Amino acid sequence: MQPYPDWRPAASLDQLRLRAELLSRIRLFFANRDILEVDTPALSCAANTDPALQSFTTVYNGPGSATESSYYLQTSPEFPMKRLLAAGAGSIYQLCKVFRDGECGTQHNPEFTLLEWYRTGFDHLDLMDEVEQLLTAVLAGIAPLDSVHHWTYRELFLQFAGIDPFAVLPGELQARLESGFGITPVGLPEDDLDCWLDLMMTHVIEPELGTGLVFVRDYPASQAALARLRPGTPPVAARFEAYLNGVELANGFYELADAAEQRARFESDLERRRYDKQTGVAMDERLLSALDYGLPDCAGVALGVDRLLMIASGAKCLRDVIAFPFDSA
Repeated sequence: MQPYPDWRPAASLDQLRLRAELLSRIRLFFANRDILEVDTPALSCAANTDPALQSFTTVYNGPGSATESSYYLQTSPEFPMKRLLAAGAGSIYQLCKVFRDGECGTQHNPEFTLLEWYRTGFDHLDLMDEVEQLLTAVLAGIAPLDSVHHWTYRELFLQFAGIDPFAVLPGELQARLESGFGITPVGLPEDDLDCWLDLMMTHVIEPELGTGLVFVRDYPASQAALARLRPGTPPVAARFEAYLNGVELANGFYELADAAEQRARFESDLERRRYDKQTGVAMDERLLSALDYGLPDCAGVALGVDRLLMIASGAKCLRDVIAFPFDSA
């Protein structure tokens, strides 16, 4: 008789109690600001078109479906939350499970807990302040913030890589990675500048961010995703990322409200997927209709709760803070 596999949780009971405490503090933070908690589907007939995000798919054959229908597990609750915003919900937040295929490691689990919130009347700069306020409140007495730093994307590259990310070619980035940092990439598309910039960011710059809370803003326009563009020379994405103790924790946008521009970006994503021979996905026509109806002026941010717990507890990897991670689910 084969022995049963280990059934016990990967996270300790102390970790699970700390998770409950953090979730309670998060909800209290938003309750004190009269921000509505919402609940949206994890399963949708549409998916995020971003080529960097791969969705889990499933098939529904039950009542109400004339033919076999493909559905996607959400990579983020962003699209249905924006439909609520367009319907007049006001500032909202959600704590939920999200799913991303092909992501598993010390800081990734295919299923993870996400905090996402949207603030009407805010831009991305206002929202950075609120992210700092949230973390200050949630981590008080557990792992208090010891410092807060702000950088632009360009400043980081100039400081730690010695290049201007807005005036460089992919070949120059490759040469700099090899000669300056001993990194020899394999398999990256030679013409994809953003891919090379991402590699420089993750392998050269992020290890230099140190401890504390670090905000990075003004990303290249090509990395705007669902953010507005801020005029300038060159224009930049009204977007930020937040790192805590060197770990990427949150990604925020001053939200794009132009339905035509968002459709064009989705179509560009799908074209890139075809070029890269990735599986195509269905774009979210309901979101585009909501944007066409009218999205209020707002900013939104997604924050990884499991990573926050990992940092707060001093754990070395996500499986130490998740009751049943992917390999034991």
